[in-house]
Amino acid sequence: MGKIRVGMIGTGGIAHWHARQLKELEDVAIVAITDPSAQNRERIISEHQIEGVIEFTDHNEMLANSELDAVVICSPHTLHFQQAMDALNNGCHVLIEKPMACSQKEADELIETAEKLGKILQVSYQRHFQPEFLFIRNAIANGEIGNLTSVTASLYQEWGQGTVGSWRQVPSLSGGGMLMDSGSHIVDVLLWTTGLSPVEVSTQMEKHQSPVELDSFTSIRFENGVVAGLNIVGFAPCWHETYVFCGENGGIFYDNGKITIRRLGEEPITPQLPQQTTNQDKSFIDAILGKHEVLVPGQFAREVVKLTEMIYKAAGYQPLGENDKITS
Repeated sequence: MGKIRVGMIGTGGIAHWHARQLKELEDVAIVAITDPSAQNRERIISEHQIEGVIEFTDHNEMLANSELDAVVICSPHTLHFQQAMDALNNGCHVLIEKPMACSQKEADELIETAEKLGKILQVSYQRHFQPEFLFIRNAIANGEIGNLTSVTASLYQEWGQGTVGSWRQVPSLSGGGMLMDSGSHIVDVLLWTTGLSPVEVSTQMEKHQSPVELDSFTSIRFENGVVAGLNIVGFAPCWHETYVFCGENGGIFYDNGKITIRRLGEEPITPQLPQQTTNQDKSFIDAILGKHEVLVPGQFAREVVKLTEMIYKAAGYQPLGENDKITS
């Protein structure tokens, strides 16, 4: 088999991360890119020295006029669904940036289409490959702290101040605010590391005069009586990310990358973390090549979309108002 021919839909900020990781793989050739912005296209080609790439302004033109095996989607959130559907229906495997879609209905349709066509659909949640979160997930699964009793997950970021004037604060493109964007990673960690399903939520939310929500504080009751607090703060002075997983026999504390295990009456333990062996792009290509299963499948990412929808509904918040709805 020759190189996997990849097309990139969207060449803004996060696309550079994907381009760098794809360029590291011998089995991959980035052969086409699409973005309405000529400046964005020129920058990614120049910075990553992508030779011989064909440029397009529309993803359907790229799909119709390029020979592709896979696409990586890095566009605004509300565009993900249609672009992924078009790519799947044109015979491409799809790696899609978070969030997978802006509704559970869209997520279900993407999963069904990928399964019907026999194509790989992976979502780019990079924490699934990072040593800290691999450790947390395995420690919980192995009973290191006993049965879970509660979880607190918090992200603070200068998101509101840093996204003024960008598509991220345009509801018809973003599908929501901080929770739908950076907060999606925190929802991902909460669900993936614990393996729990939410039963009910209650939420307080604040826009701070922004077009989209910035701060949300959510109380969650999971199955098996586990309670959780999800705090997504987009009007903050800096990035700060914390998690506390409490169990019957101890707790795991994560603070900006540093992990400690605490048990009643004992000194804190700093655990040895596993080595990182892959990333979202390498694992996607390896899944196409049949080296392993899809590591972040659409079925899982759908659960992130589902909880996000539950939170917005609990807050009485509809980012896509009647005049802003995107038709698929």
